[in-house]
Amino acid sequence: MLELYVGIAAHSEEPDVTLTVKSRRFLEELWSTCGSTVRLVLGGYWGLMKHVVDKALELGFTVIILPPLELEHAEFPEKSIVVKTGVSFRSRSVFLVRTSDVLVVLGGGAGCIQELVTAYTEKKPVYVLVDTGYSTDLVKSWPLYLDNRMLAPILKYSDPVELAREVCRFRRASSVKKSLEY
Repeated sequence: MLELYVGIAAHSEEPDVTLTVKSRRFLEELWSTCGSTVRLVLGGYWGLMKHVVDKALELGFTVIILPPLELEHAEFPEKSIVVKTGVSFRSRSVFLVRTSDVLVVLGGGAGCIQELVTAYTEKKPVYVLVDTGYSTDLVKSWPLYLDNRMLAPILKYSDPVELAREVCRFRRASSVKKSLEY
């Protein structure tokens, strides 16, 4: 079965309760629909990212954390895989995107938007949870593609369950494509 590396762009500060609940619903549906074939990749263990990591590990996901150099000394959950890249926040974001097959934006600010644009330029599909109350909601008014190159779609969902199901559909479509290539 094809593994899917899902990059998670998430708010770096403590989120409000609504965003935390939506993120948990996303993870629960992702686990229910895709299961252990998904590997989650995050850029840290604080703010919303901490909530995502803790819930993902509780569900049974493999979680890979790529902390920036400035926070490599932090404590991380024992079950997570921590890769100390030795790079700054912004460079770490490039590593996060390049490690992932798709990027899921769960809500946040400029860092999440930077990761979204990086994913687009790296031809990685982007799945965005909108109506979160965070700056990434600006994406709701963006077109499907950022420019005429149409490198990768930027897909928007208000419902975290639908978002998870669509990510799993991508995995299934990728799996079929891979099997046809062999």
